[in-house]
Amino acid sequence: QVQLVESGGGMVQAGGSLRLSCAASTRTFSVNTWGWFRQAPGKEREFVASDTRDPGSTYYSDSARGRFTITRDDAKNTVYLQMSSLEPEDTAIYYCGATTGWGTTGTQSNDYTNWGQGTQVTVSS
Repeated sequence: QVQLVESGGGMVQAGGSLRLSCAASTRTFSVNTWGWFRQAPGKEREFVASDTRDPGSTYYSDSARGRFTITRDDAKNTVYLQMSSLEPEDTAIYYCGATTGWGTTGTQSNDYTNWGQGTQVTVSS
């Protein structure tokens, strides 16, 4: 089975930066859409950012736009989330998702077939 392995989480002060990584364990898993979601305690999982190879678009939540950047390296079968100007409200477990499918924006959890294990991001004030 294809596994998505996440790394890069940790604790950072408000205003700081982190870069999350997510890599597919099988190189033949051809990802069309990568996505990042997050879930804070007591809240539902929410969309953060997505990237579609076909048609080649990126999408961001209102809170992420201007602060977070999603990038992909298809040669490494890896997606990244660069997070800057972090705020305590960004504290959550961050999950990456992937699918070979196409035709969606990747902004919905049900768009994805595979998920990472999650990585904790904690932002202190």
